[in-house]
Amino acid sequence: MYLSKVFTDTPVPAELFCLPNVVTGGTGFLYDKALPLPTEIEHAFPDYHLYDLWLDQVGRTSATAGYTDHSIGFLTRGCFRKCDFCVNKNYDRVQVHSPLTEFLDVTRPKITLLDDNFFGCPQWKRLLCELQDTGKPFRFVQGLDIRLLDEEKAKMLFRSKYCGDFIFAFDNIADRDIIERKLQLARAYTQKNLKFYVFCGFDRNGRYTESFWEQDIRDTFERIGILMKYHALPYITRFDRYMDSPYRGMYITLARWCNQPAMFRKKSFRQFVTDEGLNHSPYRYAAEFEQKYPHIAKYYDMNPNGGDRT
Repeated sequence: MYLSKVFTDTPVPAELFCLPNVVTGGTGFLYDKALPLPTEIEHAFPDYHLYDLWLDQVGRTSATAGYTDHSIGFLTRGCFRKCDFCVNKNYDRVQVHSPLTEFLDVTRPKITLLDDNFFGCPQWKRLLCELQDTGKPFRFVQGLDIRLLDEEKAKMLFRSKYCGDFIFAFDNIADRDIIERKLQLARAYTQKNLKFYVFCGFDRNGRYTESFWEQDIRDTFERIGILMKYHALPYITRFDRYMDSPYRGMYITLARWCNQPAMFRKKSFRQFVTDEGLNHSPYRYAAEFEQKYPHIAKYYDMNPNGGDRT
């Protein structure tokens, strides 16, 4: 038996690891030090009925449609960015991984791609054409690298039959200039939803000092403001060290605000925490942080309907 952990929060019985006929592998185990899966496992056609019992228990709804309506797989693997926090930091490049036919179930109406950095692959155009030729709506859920976007990529991507939001990432405020240029390019081709993973709580210097937490929250607000300007949606993703922050509550509250698009589109951060109630924790977290760092609290009033920044 070859055991690959599918859900990172799903406990695997410890006794399985002791069995002589069980081998574990894939990025669900040992993070970036995981053993590679054997070819016959990595390139096997997916068992799309693997979750049938679970689906019968939780119900088949729009929230679980990815398990019933989508073919799921990787066209490419790898990334050249080598971000310290990323499971793919051991890769040097992006390369073709699987032919589309390897995971395409023709009875399923949609396609979900799990590629790490699709536009970093030299063969991206051929692969995108193959996706378009299926006639099926598709989506990249891991986040595309908007820094690689150019006129040709933008034209092909935004004219595709796409499924859901276009998802990108804005992990570092140091990329603000190029992100903003690429947002302008994207908006020249589409007015559809652009969603960005906004990664926070990770100290690239590994120190996690008071000054880091202050600057990180400021940088997170700044990235949110840039995205507001182009009517793009932030989605806050937190490195687990945020739990050690004296401002843990601020990270939680930022995520609650941004990660509910209907809420984010209507309310500034200040309006959000105020409407939660003056005696509730979101307001308390925001008020305490404002008292300590009033120069950062100016971001509380950013306009979600226009992105104007003070």
